[in-house]
Amino acid sequence: MSVVPPSVPSTSTSPTVSRRRALALGGGVLLGAVAGGSAVTLPAQARTGNGLAEAFDAAAGAHGVPRDLLIALGYAETRLTSHDGPSQANGYGLMHLVDNPSHRTLAEAAKLTDHSRKKLSTDESANVDGAAAVLRAYADDAGMSAGNRKDLGAWYPVVARYSGASDPYVARLYADGVYQALWSGANASGVKLDPNPVEPNRSVATREVGVLTDDYPPALWVAAHSSNYTSANRPSSHPINYVVIHMMQGSYAGSISWFQNPSSNVSAHYCVRSSDGQVTQMVRHRDYAWHAGNSTYNQRSIGIEHEGYFDQASWYTEAMYRSSAALTRHICEMHGIPMTRDRIIGHNEASSTPCPGQIWDWSRYMGYVTEDDGGGGEPVWDVVVDAASDDVAAGSSWEQSSYSSQKYGDHYLFNTPEPVSDPVWYSADLPEAGTYRVEVWYPSDSGYNDATPYIVATSSGNQTVNVNQRTGGGGWRSIGTFTMSAGRHEVVGVSRWTSGAGYVIADAIRVSLLE
Repeated sequence: MSVVPPSVPSTSTSPTVSRRRALALGGGVLLGAVAGGSAVTLPAQARTGNGLAEAFDAAAGAHGVPRDLLIALGYAETRLTSHDGPSQANGYGLMHLVDNPSHRTLAEAAKLTDHSRKKLSTDESANVDGAAAVLRAYADDAGMSAGNRKDLGAWYPVVARYSGASDPYVARLYADGVYQALWSGANASGVKLDPNPVEPNRSVATREVGVLTDDYPPALWVAAHSSNYTSANRPSSHPINYVVIHMMQGSYAGSISWFQNPSSNVSAHYCVRSSDGQVTQMVRHRDYAWHAGNSTYNQRSIGIEHEGYFDQASWYTEAMYRSSAALTRHICEMHGIPMTRDRIIGHNEASSTPCPGQIWDWSRYMGYVTEDDGGGGEPVWDVVVDAASDDVAAGSSWEQSSYSSQKYGDHYLFNTPEPVSDPVWYSADLPEAGTYRVEVWYPSDSGYNDATPYIVATSSGNQTVNVNQRTGGGGWRSIGTFTMSAGRHEVVGVSRWTSGAGYVIADAIRVSLLE
């Protein structure tokens, strides 16, 4: 069925096929499904004998907060790892209890429990217990009944409040990260969380991102507070000669919120998310952000913050490296900065700090910046498969649209995000086993999904790369190079299983064998 969509509403109830036909693909933000109907049953979690797992059990029982929610929040914040010292926002412990002028969950936890601030900051069990107490207090403030507290989806507004973000969009970014962990599951520090298809209640107020910037069109735009950077007229006032690489020592949404906080006295031009490489710009290139701890470098550089912590390799994902490298390459080309290590530097090279840490792989990163990613050079063979091809297999729930002028070919496929196994699969006959570059084509719109999973069938198993389809559409976008097997088989899938909001789009893919 071909759909010519009207406009997308800003909120939605749980989607159905008939309703989907009446919804738009071309306007506003579709926030996705909200909670409704019967409560979600919490999956049983076996005790592991691990002290941290027992701490989650105890805190959940003591405060009437779902254990899975506590684990997901801790995983989104810190990957369930306590780190030395506070985060950039002055947050402590694996649950990130915060102590700054506008966000005081540490003090709240101390009032609600018998733990001292010091114990809440340094003891893992107390830290988990304190976070559970704060969440329960927020739930009580929201008037949640005992029955509602059993529904994981109903906790979404409470999680958004826990973020401490004053901007509703950033609060939603934070809550979506927690619910992504619920959807995907987690296994860290001896604590296991099984995947759970939760439908979050996104009735919490939100706003669209706003006008994007010409500095880097694929980026979202969320402005830093004006007291956290210096207005300027670069490059007339100061030449832009450097790109400075940082690790946030915190989460993506948390850092964005911190740069919006007038008391932080810090900012960066860009923030990059670990899971899928999503980029948010917060300071224009013409202005200089306060990121390097060195006024000379601040005046002459662009700062890029990356989600995660110095001492934990799990944050340093392929998606983050590639997305950041594409951003850095764009900055260098725009401002005539040589793509060399003396111009693309770490924070530690501008001031006294360990950032971005020893885990940061400079060889890998610089290879991606210069587009020498070890993939063997130029393509020697390629194939394009679009939505109209006989080599595309899609279930009956997927529908066609020719609405967007950015489409590849006659039409594309679209669907709503659901925790179901219902991907569109693109097949191709690959001439030999080897290294292939995979590129994707999709139309972009603010109502499309901000974390569309592309599944690549590699010779060692499926790998997933999440793509923000709200920006950067209407052209080929590389999602990486992969080792793939010879012969005819499914090579790329587009999945509906995402906690991202908005329609999932399946248009065209290109697979290229590299030298």
